[in-house]
Amino acid sequence: MLTQLTIKNYALIDELHVNFNNGLSIITGETGAGKSILLGGLSLILGKRADLSAIKDASKKCIIEATFDIAKYNLKTLFVTEGLDYESLTIIRREILPSGKSRAFINDTPVNLNSLQVLGERLLDIHSQHQTLQLTNDDFQFQIIDALANNEVLLTDYTDKLKQYKGLKAELEHLHLQKAESIKELDYNLFLLKELEEAKLVAGELETLESEFETLNNVEDIKEKLTQSHRLLSHEEVGITTNLSEVKNQLGKIAGFGKQYEDMYQRVVSSLIELDDMFSEIEQLEGQLEADPNRLDAVNSKLQVIHNLMLKHTSQSIEELIEVKENLAEKVSATEHLDSDILEKEKVIIVINEQLKLKASALHSNRVKVIPDLIKQLERILGTLGMPNAKFNIELQPSEVFLTNGTDNLKFLFSANKGGQFNDLKKAASGGELSRIMLAIKSILSKYTQLPTIMFDEIDTGVSGEISNKMASIMQQMSKTMQVFTITHLPQIAAKGDTHFKVYKEDIENVTQTRLKKLMPEERIVEIAQMLGGVDVSNSAIEHAKQLLN
Repeated sequence: MLTQLTIKNYALIDELHVNFNNGLSIITGETGAGKSILLGGLSLILGKRADLSAIKDASKKCIIEATFDIAKYNLKTLFVTEGLDYESLTIIRREILPSGKSRAFINDTPVNLNSLQVLGERLLDIHSQHQTLQLTNDDFQFQIIDALANNEVLLTDYTDKLKQYKGLKAELEHLHLQKAESIKELDYNLFLLKELEEAKLVAGELETLESEFETLNNVEDIKEKLTQSHRLLSHEEVGITTNLSEVKNQLGKIAGFGKQYEDMYQRVVSSLIELDDMFSEIEQLEGQLEADPNRLDAVNSKLQVIHNLMLKHTSQSIEELIEVKENLAEKVSATEHLDSDILEKEKVIIVINEQLKLKASALHSNRVKVIPDLIKQLERILGTLGMPNAKFNIELQPSEVFLTNGTDNLKFLFSANKGGQFNDLKKAASGGELSRIMLAIKSILSKYTQLPTIMFDEIDTGVSGEISNKMASIMQQMSKTMQVFTITHLPQIAAKGDTHFKVYKEDIENVTQTRLKKLMPEERIVEIAQMLGGVDVSNSAIEHAKQLLN
């Protein structure tokens, strides 16, 4: 409920601060006194775009601040979703700066207008002639029926499941597109993969193959040089090892004559050992070396394949080619697994589809059950509001697709006159009739769901007498479970309020200002008497006002 309202520097309001109570609050005042200014300020709290021309003093900022008691509204989840700090007493503030820039705050946290609108529509419902057009909206009509059918939890489950269903359908469509694209590339990828697999690539083998090729390609020359080296080392007369052995023998004879001779001797011994090893290895290499034209062709062919593949795939090494092969294998495998992925996704979609059908069917059944009672209540209330011949025909027609709230198409048909044809509500009802229908609907809804604070803006236009009494009684009944404001020109309605505020203009230092005042009991009598008989209050008007208040 709205507990406090502060308005500064807005239109004809210099500064206004007022506290509100629960129940039915009446707002009265002469035409042009500024009731629309009050509504304009509240609409800013609901997220309406600011107008710089609304600032009273263009050199100062305009501030609209409202405090709401939201303890009973179950809004903690909404606050979490919007990233706001939850407070049972929530303060909403709008500021319009002289520059024209607008700022909004919820519990001192800056917010955008969208967040303000999302929260505002849960806190305050300003009902005007224009707002009655909401009656002709399918979504609003479904809200009415679903409130009576207690479909809130079921609708949430359905909505969550529908979101999951649409997500899966989108994923399935993506898989089909992916498959179509993959099929175009599959044959080429398979060819490239087969080519790489047949090459039997081994990491690090390029250097080995290149070395083997050089050996086989130069085998005769290598063998000749090894043989010559072998002869130079081992020849009986000129061989290096033969001569070095003789040097060793000679130095051995003088090694005992001094350290320098011993060191020289040891060096020759070491060199001789190394030469013996070299001799053995040359001899082994020479023995292993044979011309092998077949192997040379095989190595050359393998090298040619590798170099061609490296050129084709712009790779610098066998390791890069192996990586290309692995990537191709993944693409081919992914393409081959797409069919199974599509099949699995289709199975899940079938299950979700059946679950949605069950939930949609339950929603439909619940709606069908409450429609007769809704029609009965609407016709009864409208009968008391001067529309005794008002008739409704509410139809639910099945849809072949899943809609946002089930599989029902709704027809909300109305006839205002006896024997008249049923027609769409927006075509069959006048503006005044729509206002009374909206009042009837709000009064019914107040029994089934926690409605936000509602402000009726001259909903009683065009009615008088007993009907105005009935309207007042309906609003009074609604105010037992919610906070209700009504702006009225009718004394019969004004007298039913728990609290009475008067909007009036006052000239201060040659400047006209709009004021809002809570009336005391005696002031209230005078105000209602003036509504009955004009500014010059008669004794009979006073007595009549007292009777209405009692």
